[in-house]
Amino acid sequence: MSKTLPVQKNDYIEVEFEDLTHDGAGVAKVEGYPIFVQGALPGEKARVKVIKVNKGYAVGRLVELLGRSPFRVDIPTEEQHKYGGCQLQHLSYEGQLKFKENQVRQVLTRIGKLADVTIHPVLGMEHPWKYRNKAQVPVGEKEGKLISGFFKPRSHEIVDTNESLIQLPEVNEAIQVVKEICSELGISAYNEENHKGDLRHIMARYGKQSEELMVVIITRTTELPGKKKLLEEVVSRLPKVKSIIHNVNSKRTNVIMGEKTKVIWGNEVIYDYIGDVKFAISAMSFYQVNPDQTKVLYDKALEYAELSGTENVIDAYCGIGTISLFLARKAKKVYGVEVVSQAIEDAKRNAALNDIENVEFAVGKAEEVIPNWYKQGVKADVLVVDPPRKGCDEALLNTITEMKPQKVVYVSCNPATLARDLRILEDGGYKTLEVQPVDMFPQTTHVECVAKLILN
Repeated sequence: MSKTLPVQKNDYIEVEFEDLTHDGAGVAKVEGYPIFVQGALPGEKARVKVIKVNKGYAVGRLVELLGRSPFRVDIPTEEQHKYGGCQLQHLSYEGQLKFKENQVRQVLTRIGKLADVTIHPVLGMEHPWKYRNKAQVPVGEKEGKLISGFFKPRSHEIVDTNESLIQLPEVNEAIQVVKEICSELGISAYNEENHKGDLRHIMARYGKQSEELMVVIITRTTELPGKKKLLEEVVSRLPKVKSIIHNVNSKRTNVIMGEKTKVIWGNEVIYDYIGDVKFAISAMSFYQVNPDQTKVLYDKALEYAELSGTENVIDAYCGIGTISLFLARKAKKVYGVEVVSQAIEDAKRNAALNDIENVEFAVGKAEEVIPNWYKQGVKADVLVVDPPRKGCDEALLNTITEMKPQKVVYVSCNPATLARDLRILEDGGYKTLEVQPVDMFPQTTHVECVAKLILN
C-alpha cells in the first residue's frame, strides 16, 4: 500500500500549508495527498518530518519554518509544551477569530447544506487570556515534592505548571497554594500504576463577580491526612476562600471526581453572577467557565428568542437553569428539562435565589418530558436547546418538528453537530435565518454558536 503514496514515514519534505483542520493542525498536500502538522498555519512554508502514514493522509512534525504567516505570534517553546490545551496560541487573536468563523461556515455548508444562511463574524474577547473560572489539575511527585499541572499530549506524565495563561489568577494561586501546603504536610500523591498514595487532583472554582473561592481536594483515601493543619493553612493563605470540599475517589479510573463529597470547611456553595442573575455553584455543578462570554452568548440567545412577555418557552437541556432564568425575565413562563437530577435541584435553588417564579423544572429526557407537557396542554412559542457536544437526540428533533414551535434558538458547542441538526430541522419545516459564533474559549479550537430558526 505505502509504495503508491507520495510520502513515506521518516521522510523530510518541504510543503506549503493551505488550511487548518478543525483541531488546529496545518494542512498541506503532496500530489493531492494531505499531511497534517500541528503548529503550522495557512500560507506558511516549512520543512516537516513525516511521522505517520495512512492510506488517506499523513501526519508530520514541524522541523523548520521557511516562510511565516502574518498571523503567527511567537510563544516560548516551553509554554507551547506546557499548555497542550491551547492549540491556537501561536495564531494571533484576529487569526483565531477568522479561523473559527471559517470553521462554522465550512461545516454549515458541507454538513448542513446551508450555503445561504447569514453567519456573523465571531464575537471575541477584548482580553483573550486569564478567563477560566475553574481548573482541576492532576497531582504527582518529583524529587520528593508534589507537582501539579497538565499531562503531556498522549501520555500520563505531568508537566509541573505554576500558572496557566487562560485561567483567572485567583484559580492559579489557589492550585499552587494547596499543592504547597499538601507538600509541606507530607501528603503523598496518588500513583495510578500501583493505586497507592492520597492526593489525586486539586480543583479550584472562583466567582469572578462575587470574588468567592472554592477549593476541592480529591483523594483516593476516605481520610484526609493532616486535615486540621491543612484547613488552617488554606484559610490563612487564601483569604477569598469560602468553601473547602473533600471528594473521595477510591476507584481505578481516569474520572476525576468520586461519588462521595463532603464540606470540610465553610459553605457548600459559592455564588456568582451572569449579568444580574445570581447562581449557586457547588463542587459538582456545571457552570460555564468563561463568565464574560457566557453573558454575550446568553444575551444573543435572548435577542434571537424575541420575547415580548406573552410567550411560553421550553428550555431543553436546561442544566442548572442558566439560560432558563435569563429567558424567564422576558417570558410569560419557562419550562426547563434536564436528565441530571442534581442539575434540576440546582436550577430550582437558583430560581428561588433570584425570586423567579415563572419557571418550572422537570427531570428526564427532553424527548420524553416535552411530549408529555404537550399532552397536558403546554405549547411552546419558543423552544431553546443547548445540548452537549454530540448534539440533540434524534427523538427530540422529531418532537420539535411535530410540536412546531414558531421559533427555535439553538445554542451549540460543536459546529459539526449543529450543522447536522439544523439540516434535520430544515427538512422538518424550519428556516435557519442566522448564526452567531461566540468565542468562549480563546487560544483553543472550540467555538460556540447561537442559531435562530423560524417555522416556514
